Amino acid sequence: MKLSVKKGDNVLVLTGKDAGKTGEVLSVNKDDSRVVVTGVNIQSHHKKPRNKDDKGGIKKYEGAIDVSNVQVVCPTCKKATRVAKKVEGDKTVRVCKKCGAVLDAQKAKKPAKSSKKA
Repeated sequence: MKLSVKKGDNVLVLTGKDAGKTGEVLSVNKDDSRVVVTGVNIQSHHKKPRNKDDKGGIKKYEGAIDVSNVQVVCPTCKKATRVAKKVEGDKTVRVCKKCGAVLDAQKAKKPAKSSKKA
């Protein structure tokens, strides 16, 4: 299944206890259609010490939420928007439905290190 949300996107949570919060997508699970967003759906895990050197405590972590509960925030118009697909050249890119800006950030590729010895 194709999802309109990618890792690194800034998203707005639409429903649930964290509705209205924004955060960056940490991971995307395409099989379950779920995403993990920073600072959203904080869960606690109580860890019991198993020996004298082991530390117990409460570990907090972000839980996954359904991808239908988030919308991508456009970096140009700063609004939560639906995502359209548009063909530019030989690639398909994600586009903001409100302002038409391209959402796929062009990541600069690092030049490959040459194996020449000086």
